[in-house]
Amino acid sequence: MNVSLRPQWLLVLALPFLLIACGDKEPEQRAAFTQFLQTRIVDKPGVHVPKLTPDESKAFGEYSTHYAVITDFNSGMDTAVKPLATLVQKGAVRSLGDLVSRRDDIKTVQAGLTDMNTQLKQQQAKADSAHAQLKQPEDLKAVYDKAYDRTVTVPANTLLEVLPQINGTLDTSLKVADYVNAHKAQIEINGALVKVQDPKVQAELNTLLEELNTQAKTVQQAQVRLKTLMFGN
Repeated sequence: MNVSLRPQWLLVLALPFLLIACGDKEPEQRAAFTQFLQTRIVDKPGVHVPKLTPDESKAFGEYSTHYAVITDFNSGMDTAVKPLATLVQKGAVRSLGDLVSRRDDIKTVQAGLTDMNTQLKQQQAKADSAHAQLKQPEDLKAVYDKAYDRTVTVPANTLLEVLPQINGTLDTSLKVADYVNAHKAQIEINGALVKVQDPKVQAELNTLLEELNTQAKTVQQAQVRLKTLMFGN
């Protein structure tokens, strides 16, 4: 007896093979994404977070959402630390008299740095949570984790180390300002020239100024390290 397959049965039989063929792009997408992470981020000095072109997004498929974890963090970090240069400039003082007269400015800078620190911690926690939820094959995960460390973990941790150092320097600046205000009778400030009548007050003030200078050098070194991290030189 001859058995013939109806056209609709042929369609049903063919469908699973079509689905398999469509789903076979993952290895190609993974390879493209892995190469992108390795050559455009991991192999380059400094912190580089290129914006994906439409063709790259298409080539990476669903893995483009994995890259969004990195780009979203960097966008948030850029927004959070954008005021940093302005704040550091606002908090810079050139003399003891300048420090004393700009006490309110220093307090404002401290508040800004504290807010920046909070925002950065929130952005890092959000990125770390999203990173932990990603499901990736081991070969991709090894490269992605390196790229994530370079573009998220290290910059965030470095900034979260530097910001408190800057704030610590400002704390000491306020201590110096308060000390000078409390000993106005013994301390005479005339431009860059400072005269102290009481040897005990002079010794205590010098101790505070030495502490401030040491902290300022530490902050300068941290800023150089941060620049090297971000730009690779």
